[in-house]
Amino acid sequence: MSSEPIIICDGVGKAFQLYMHRNDQLKQTLFWRWGPFYKEHWVLRDVTFNVSKGECVGIVGRNGAGKTTLLQILCGITTQTHGITKLNGRIAPILALGAGFDIELSGQENALIGGAILGLKRKEVLKRMPSIEAFADIGDFFYQPLKMYSSGMAARLAFSVCAHADADILIVDEALSVGDAEFGAKCDAYIKDFAKHGTILVVSHDLTTLEALCDRLVWIENGSVKAIGTPQQIIPDYKIAMGREG
Repeated sequence: MSSEPIIICDGVGKAFQLYMHRNDQLKQTLFWRWGPFYKEHWVLRDVTFNVSKGECVGIVGRNGAGKTTLLQILCGITTQTHGITKLNGRIAPILALGAGFDIELSGQENALIGGAILGLKRKEVLKRMPSIEAFADIGDFFYQPLKMYSSGMAARLAFSVCAHADADILIVDEALSVGDAEFGAKCDAYIKDFAKHGTILVVSHDLTTLEALCDRLVWIENGSVKAIGTPQQIIPDYKIAMGREG
């Protein structure tokens, strides 16, 4: 592990605009000088932490704490209201599985799209296509339109593309299922192997996995950082807090 930060999150906040009446959004567009015509709902407030190169950091917190929104900001899926984020390296964002796929195209064609989104050249994806197909393990469906896939099959394809991206940083949200238990075990094995040489930021409710995999945990509560420390420092207090809520 290097002390060089590869992920920087400095004072990040995110507010969504809530419109309480049907025409309020139109009013905001036309008469913004006299607004606002919305209420701000803050999901993140001044979140600050760094992840060093080669480090595995987990994010914990109850549902609705802002964890997935934070990952979406780091991956560029949404933008923060204020604060600074910086990622120094190629990202494989597992949370965005299949976000750029076209349901009319085949799995093979969508693998090319997914690879391009992740920064791979066409010839690089083509070279890895047999391995992508084998990892996804969806049989002849690999050559059929995505609209014929189950959600699990689409997730298999997308995870397989991410697994072949030569990424420096793996960002994972466990809220996205990747199919059956056998394929889930294959994904877990890939993540553990990636942890040996890459940098990982992962959201998970599986405290046992986080304790075994992570160097540090960031505890998000009501959109703010409640605590940062080793799994041994954070998990006991987190369990107590979740027990109280239950």
